[in-house]
Amino acid sequence: MKQAVWITRHGNRQDFVNPNWGKTARWQDDPGLSPDGIIQAKELAERIKKENIRHIFSSPFLRTVETASQVAKVLGLKIKIEAGLSEWMNTDWFKPEPVLMPLAEKAVLFPEIDLSYISRIVPVCPETHEEMEIRVAKAVHIITGEFSGDILLVGHGASVDASMYSLVGKKMEIQSSLCCLIKAVRNDGQWILELNGDTSHLSKMEKMIRYI
Repeated sequence: MKQAVWITRHGNRQDFVNPNWGKTARWQDDPGLSPDGIIQAKELAERIKKENIRHIFSSPFLRTVETASQVAKVLGLKIKIEAGLSEWMNTDWFKPEPVLMPLAEKAVLFPEIDLSYISRIVPVCPETHEEMEIRVAKAVHIITGEFSGDILLVGHGASVDASMYSLVGKKMEIQSSLCCLIKAVRNDGQWILELNGDTSHLSKMEKMIRYI
């Protein structure tokens, strides 16, 4: 049975545009989208609105949820918050672990969130890059095993790469640009990569790929 998994990274971040954002932010590890990031997310939604996506899974970080919400509104779908797709939990970025806006507060802002969904994976902080890849792979394989139909995964630079690797079974060069699109299709148990970091739907792309 065929199944397509679409993978995307969140749009541009508030703190990428305004480096001083964190000085007054309540949730300093959880920036949302910048104004141009919202545009990117809307362009992403327009790009895939005619696709046959049945389920949307997002990392719990605000920037991924906000990106996913633009797609969810266009497709009329709910967002399943899957912590297995979270950012890489390393001590250079988070000390001791990321403090995020509570899910209940996010659900008020984004009613597309499906509060009945329970994340299949709980990340451990800190983690090595290899541990992050293993964690993401587990989440992706659980999701594709439990849910039929085409799926959209909304993650981060590191988890986007790891999601693709986990499906196609090997590492390859990928440009994990903001709101890029990756597409893998499963046919008779084998995953084939059909899109790798496509950004043709975006009116404005980043000049340099940043992770954090």
